[in-house]
Amino acid sequence: MKTILVADDDVHIRYLVKKLLMKEGFQVIEAADGAEALKLLHNQICDLAIVDIMMPVMDGYKLTVEIRENFDIPVVLLTAKSQIEDKEKGYLSGTDDYLVKPFEPKELIFRVNALLRRYGKVMESNIRIGSMFINKKSYEVELNGKTYILPLKEFELLYYLASNPNQVFSRGQLIEQVWGMDYEGDERTVDVHIKRLRERFSKTSGDFSIKTFRGIGYSLEVQK
Repeated sequence: MKTILVADDDVHIRYLVKKLLMKEGFQVIEAADGAEALKLLHNQICDLAIVDIMMPVMDGYKLTVEIRENFDIPVVLLTAKSQIEDKEKGYLSGTDDYLVKPFEPKELIFRVNALLRRYGKVMESNIRIGSMFINKKSYEVELNGKTYILPLKEFELLYYLASNPNQVFSRGQLIEQVWGMDYEGDERTVDVHIKRLRERFSKTSGDFSIKTFRGIGYSLEVQK
């Protein structure tokens, strides 16, 4: 299920947008200002942000800049401002799309789905969980300003678990996905690699943990 952040100081707009999105099967988290939205983004994985421009504490332009610098998700600016100068400022801030209030509910859904499809294709090699960024193209893991280059199977195991957070996989499933169906070794090799990943990251990140489900397997649990 995709999670969408809705940041708007108007509780009625948040309610309307949340209702629309939930009807389409999205999970929604809400923020009343840009600072609250940024805090939520640092603590929960989101797939897209819908941001109002005129918000207290931190406005939508500033929030969009922060999102563009720190997160790999699309942004839709939702605003009453329709002047070309305002739109220009929005796009210069880094927004992916711009929708003027009042808007047609179906149009918002069309735009959200289009951006998710586009980003899904472009960003399928990248995963961000809190402060951890996994780049499949370079096979690097960035965490708290430090870059880790892992042994290949450790990286692929972490990548697969992070691609499916909070989902439990048996050793057999992980062997098939990471080592391949032709692997003839002991399934306990999964335990060894999980132990190494925990040793690397358990003390450096509070954003996630690899949890053991006795008799079943493992899951990468994202802290909320």
